[in-house]
Amino acid sequence: MSDTILGFDFGTKAIGVAIGQSITGTAQPLCGLKANDGIPNWDEVANLFAEWQPSLVVVGLPLNMDGTEQELTLRARKFANRLHGRFGVKVVTQDERLTTTDAKAHLFERRGFRGLKKSAIDATSAALILEGYFESLYG
Repeated sequence: MSDTILGFDFGTKAIGVAIGQSITGTAQPLCGLKANDGIPNWDEVANLFAEWQPSLVVVGLPLNMDGTEQELTLRARKFANRLHGRFGVKVVTQDERLTTTDAKAHLFERRGFRGLKKSAIDATSAALILEGYFESLYG
């Protein structure tokens, strides 16, 4: 049985969203949500949960390059806890170091500067976070 997994790239102004399948270990960028100081429109998030019915959620954990935590790390954890509290789904966190850099390189390679829209970068980062999670399970 394939489980549908939502991935989130948390940010204070925007939150990237991706969808993944556990059976294939792959992820696709879905969308970018606007956030106000890290708080999304919860109705939009609820719509995503209703549409995709994920069995698991993966939230990217922004760490410093040396692996230490920063203020944004704590805010991402709080966001993960809110997702769990609101939707009752299991939530895990995944190291997201360098995913934004990788997402920009990936999009530029495929679409040039036109591909570097903020929402596309955020959603692609979320997909890379999900793929990193899958690699940690199967790798």
